[in-house]
Amino acid sequence: MTLETIEQKDTQRLIERLAALEARVAELEAHPAQGIEDRVAMVVFSGDLDKSIAAFIIATGAASMGLEVSMFFTFWGLSAVKKQKVFSGKSLLEQGFTAMLPGKLGEMGLSQMNFFGAGAQIIRGLMQKHDVSSPEELFGLARELGVRMVVCDMSRELLGIKDEELVDGLETGGVATFLGDAARAKVTLFI
Repeated sequence: MTLETIEQKDTQRLIERLAALEARVAELEAHPAQGIEDRVAMVVFSGDLDKSIAAFIIATGAASMGLEVSMFFTFWGLSAVKKQKVFSGKSLLEQGFTAMLPGKLGEMGLSQMNFFGAGAQIIRGLMQKHDVSSPEELFGLARELGVRMVVCDMSRELLGIKDEELVDGLETGGVATFLGDAARAKVTLFI
């Protein structure tokens, strides 16, 4: 085999590889995000008022832009979807969690500068002064816009949260529920 023959074969292989790469790039350009939908999936883990406000602002903003939105409430984030505290029928430990955790969105404190609840009242006052929807209004708007709200079964069980403590009409599910939404989402957030 001559040097010229080897160079011709190498050139031919390079041309074939380049053609294969061009075909693959064209395929990716035609379908850049296979399985990805106009969707936002978020985990709401925090039980802080300011972080819950941010979660509901993002959720309502995304939903108003036409994106499908799912919020997965777990651990301390469950306080954002509670309507009351229930002590009856719970173990002593579960009653302790119930006593220490906020009973609803309106009882949540700030993550910083809470000052025994005064910080939350200051933020609420500032929101009202600047015509920003209250956390409760944002929650209602999220529901009106069709935001999917899923309560984590495992967290609910661990913390002893009963059905009657939760806002009516919420879904329950596990991590697979969240991951199913997140796997198809353009945006995934952990708040």
